[in-house]
Amino acid sequence: MAASMGKGGVTSFQKKSRTKTLQIPGTRPSSHGNQLLVSTGVPSLDHIIGGGIVVGTVLLVEEDSFGNYARLLMKYFMAEGIMTRHPLLLSSAELHPKQLLRDLPAPVSDDIGKAALHQENVSSEKNVEKEATMKIAWRYQNLRTEQPELGAFSQFGHYYDLSKTMSSEMTDTAPSRLFYLPDELPLEEQGMWNGIRNPAYVKLLQSIQDVVREGQFDLTVPQPKDMSRTVLRIGLHSLGSPLWGEQDGGTSHDTSLPHFLHALRGVLRTSLAACLITIPTHLFQDMAFTRRLEKLCDSVIRLESFAGSEKEQNPAYKDYHGLLYIKQLSQANSLLSYMPDCNDFAFKLRRKKFAVEKLHLPPELQDSQQREQDDPVAALKTPSTGCFSISGKSKLDF
Repeated sequence: MAASMGKGGVTSFQKKSRTKTLQIPGTRPSSHGNQLLVSTGVPSLDHIIGGGIVVGTVLLVEEDSFGNYARLLMKYFMAEGIMTRHPLLLSSAELHPKQLLRDLPAPVSDDIGKAALHQENVSSEKNVEKEATMKIAWRYQNLRTEQPELGAFSQFGHYYDLSKTMSSEMTDTAPSRLFYLPDELPLEEQGMWNGIRNPAYVKLLQSIQDVVREGQFDLTVPQPKDMSRTVLRIGLHSLGSPLWGEQDGGTSHDTSLPHFLHALRGVLRTSLAACLITIPTHLFQDMAFTRRLEKLCDSVIRLESFAGSEKEQNPAYKDYHGLLYIKQLSQANSLLSYMPDCNDFAFKLRRKKFAVEKLHLPPELQDSQQREQDDPVAALKTPSTGCFSISGKSKLDF
């Protein structure tokens, strides 16, 4: 179709202007879809979930048996918020949020410190493996034995040193709203509110709505164009535990927690906020209840710790402290969710950092003598007293 010509031979078509992306410190656009991301504070975890947590969504972390590693991920998430100057909303019914903020890991401020941190972990791994010689083909002897950390070359997010804690000046001056359930007691019975019977969840949801409205994170309310925007980081620690009023391990058919998650997603969808929730799903006896909670969140990962389990003594997992399972990833503003190139991940906790890696089994799990005992062919070579008994080793034996 020909373009219409105006006076003086000027066309009526106009060049399409490029839309400006929202520039917020501590965020970046996703390379997989029309999404705005914030870092979890763990670059290797950001890498496997598609770059980070999508703004306006919920990341559910199903806690390990003792909850130590899930609590550590919460600390990383809050520490990253302080470093990027994002306002925080932290709630807990077990530990006081002030205690969680006091135990945040200290940031590694410069590239020299990052390199030293990486070198310290690499050298520690080499010292552990120095005593055992790799018994594989000779052509693999000169190859690198350590794999690079996932997301090690990413410039998104910060690195932290677990052997040190963040200074009190940084944590005290950070804009934060703390919700400690014992301080809110006694709770007033408000009846059914948006399908939520539990007054603890009602109070928590109202507090989140107040922070979103007062902090001008609501995208449905017009804001001045010259106002600088930021992202609210919401951390809900050990939600759904018995301290929140959950009874009978999820078998009482109380729908307060699912309705709370549904209402929370509705609030986040129209606000500049990202939420990380840890839930001890191993306490729920009804698996259907757990699946329902997972479907009410955008991204779901599950942590399995080796502490106290048979896998702790398994030589296949001697270099790791637990497994990480990806249940689902966010599909916000996209038709398909990000698909990682691998589904087998494990995590390890060193003295100074927490890292997620692809699960690689060692080339040889036991010594050669044990392998001969486990060899099914060798097991068939048992001595017999018949006329076909074989004494000694034959040349045909491998």
